[in-house]
Amino acid sequence: MNAGEDGITTTPPNGPKSPAQAWTTLMDGNRRFVEASASHPNQDAARRSSLVSTQEPFVMIFGCSDSRLAAEIIFDLGLGDAFVVRTAGHVIDNTALGSLEYGVEYLNVPLIVVLGHDNCGAVTATKGAVSTGNMPAGFIRDLVERITPSVLTSLRRDAGSTVGDMVEEHVKQTAARLVENSPIIANAVARQKTAVVGLTYRLNDGRADLVYSNGSLGV
Repeated sequence: MNAGEDGITTTPPNGPKSPAQAWTTLMDGNRRFVEASASHPNQDAARRSSLVSTQEPFVMIFGCSDSRLAAEIIFDLGLGDAFVVRTAGHVIDNTALGSLEYGVEYLNVPLIVVLGHDNCGAVTATKGAVSTGNMPAGFIRDLVERITPSVLTSLRRDAGSTVGDMVEEHVKQTAARLVENSPIIANAVARQKTAVVGLTYRLNDGRADLVYSNGSLGV
């Protein structure tokens, strides 16, 4: 990384290319955020102009839509750094999967992150539906049905599972499904061009913890 005229750190065009480099850059950003020393990189006019006709994001983040989970902020990223896909409870559908495949196939993004968080409303709703048998109305029901396998797995492991335990299980299952369901992503992981990781984010301190990994991260 280089420092521009205004002193803000920027990622050059030849920024992170390998999964390991992308992972290090991502977690360095989260560390800065946790320590309240964010550098707010790649957010100046020069960076904006450089991205008019091209983009080279080094990470794809498939996260929950929760307003407290702003990916570019918690990883101290800037314009062009992250290709972000978000759904409530980071639920996979064909559109989300196609968006992630686009990032792998056309943008050569070396790192895919599935990002969950504690106190997730979608997982909490699913836990309630499983315990009471009462399903929510509308398309919220579809979200709950897609999260239910993760909740049930967590409960089978420990009947006293918390929402946090269920979120971690759901992150793991979601990350694994990306590789299982997408030949494009699976092939990129097999060739060590891309890695898939699962992270859980702590709302109280801003830290993102690794709970799943498939690929070469050098850790």
